[in-house]
Amino acid sequence: MVTQVKAWGNSQGIRLSKELLALAGIENNDFLDIQVVDGTILLKKKYRHRTLEDRAEEFNGKIGPYNEFDWGEPVGRERW
Repeated sequence: MVTQVKAWGNSQGIRLSKELLALAGIENNDFLDIQVVDGTILLKKKYRHRTLEDRAEEFNGKIGPYNEFDWGEPVGRERW
């Protein structure tokens, strides 16, 4: 596969095909570790970004607060 380096704002970027990313097991929002070894750029999948929904699934969809906490009667100029 051949691709080309192109301007992307004030940086440069490359495009990788969906098929190539699928072969490497890389999806949108995954984080990649980038290294240069002997003039070769190596990209390795680091981990997948987890959304709030992804994280909530670990807690059966519940993301606090679970119960109200009774702080007692107002003190001083507090109003409830």
